[in-house]
Amino acid sequence: MGMWVFGYGSLIWKAGFHFDERVVGFIKGYRRVFHQGSTDHRGTPKFPGRTVTLEPAEGEVCWGAAYKITKKEDKEVAVTYLEVREKQYDKKAYLDLFTDPMATTPAVSGVMVYIASANKQLNSNYLGPASLEDIAKQIIQAEGPSGPNRDYLFQLEKALLELGTFP
Repeated sequence: MGMWVFGYGSLIWKAGFHFDERVVGFIKGYRRVFHQGSTDHRGTPKFPGRTVTLEPAEGEVCWGAAYKITKKEDKEVAVTYLEVREKQYDKKAYLDLFTDPMATTPAVSGVMVYIASANKQLNSNYLGPASLEDIAKQIIQAEGPSGPNRDYLFQLEKALLELGTFP
């Protein structure tokens, strides 16, 4: 039986682990927001970048890419890798993945999704909402070990365009 992982941010364009299948799809009841601080990839502790997380949003969907991993060794490597990469995301959810907007039943159930919660006690890097102008300024100025925060934004835009799910 395969394990599925859903990516809605950088996992869309850079999985970083071996997978057997990649499926474009969406999860229901969430929206992508630039509310998570990145002090380890796209910013620093003194000047965090902003990366996306999910927040509950009734009636909305979030498009991304889901990856199926079937081999035991590949699952172990992927989980170990993701636990380090996504360490600033304090919550894991197992959600339904849909591929057809008209479908009433999911294409895959139990897809693992990393979420950075708004709970500051569990997630010290949560930045929360801000004006579009303030978020843009922060993204333009921040830079971390993985590069400028603006590159993350532009790569996300490109990835979503390639999926055919954006604007």
